[in-house]
Amino acid sequence: MAFKPGFDQSPAFNDQGRNAWGGGAGQQQAGWGQTPQQARGGMTPEQLQYMYDRPAASTVDTDRMSYEDTIVKTLLAFGVLVVGAVAGWNLPPAVWIVGALVGFVLALVNTFKKKPSPALVLLYAFFEGLFVGGISGYYDTAFEGIVPQAVFGTLGVFFVTLLLFRSGKVRATPKATRFFLIAMVGYMAFSLVNLVLMWTGVTQSAFGLLGVSLFGIPLGVLIGIFVVVMAAYSLIIDFDQIKTGVERGAPRIYAWTAAFGLIVTLVWLYLEILRILAIIASSQRN
Repeated sequence: MAFKPGFDQSPAFNDQGRNAWGGGAGQQQAGWGQTPQQARGGMTPEQLQYMYDRPAASTVDTDRMSYEDTIVKTLLAFGVLVVGAVAGWNLPPAVWIVGALVGFVLALVNTFKKKPSPALVLLYAFFEGLFVGGISGYYDTAFEGIVPQAVFGTLGVFFVTLLLFRSGKVRATPKATRFFLIAMVGYMAFSLVNLVLMWTGVTQSAFGLLGVSLFGIPLGVLIGIFVVVMAAYSLIIDFDQIKTGVERGAPRIYAWTAAFGLIVTLVWLYLEILRILAIIASSQRN
């Protein structure tokens, strides 16, 4: 059962799509979607021999989702995100704030679309990139050198999580995913309260309650580490659902849903690591 935003609306990943396409491309040989018995009807011996001499259909031939195609689409979306980030870095705050708002709207649209739209996924990546680049430039001005650290930290978490998933040692389970959802709702509620306190001037710290020290450690660092773990688990959900889509033989178009899910998680992970580093740098100055 899919729980990740975007995935839970797509039949390629949720329970409604189970057995919808009859398995992966490995099952599509003979008549490329037909059983040998179906393919034999009305064929001459020469045609039948030609059919069996043909190589097995690839995922491209059968228009099925594959790991390779998902990687390509994710890299394409990530490239658009980087282009937007470079632009956002060099543009005034008004532009990347607009990028954040438009990106949020496009994220909702992509999340609730049952069939993905490549154009909307790429538009989301660009506008989200504007916001990521803009806020990265802001943090880099305030705390020089933390942006490369956040980038390498994000890549490190991504590859470690991917290796653990590939090893089979870490998997998304219903119990862990329920905890993830509860923790996510709690974190969103805390973030909203913290934002209101910052806007109303109740808290003096630039990070609101996250800047408050607890036993000499900023609360934002403790919460941030927990949120990074949550984002890493979100990556596990992404990988698990991509595996589900490929094994089901879902149409190739759903690789865009997978790309969207990965980009959302990577942006979230990067921003959380960036904020942790900023809070640490700020506390060291005081």
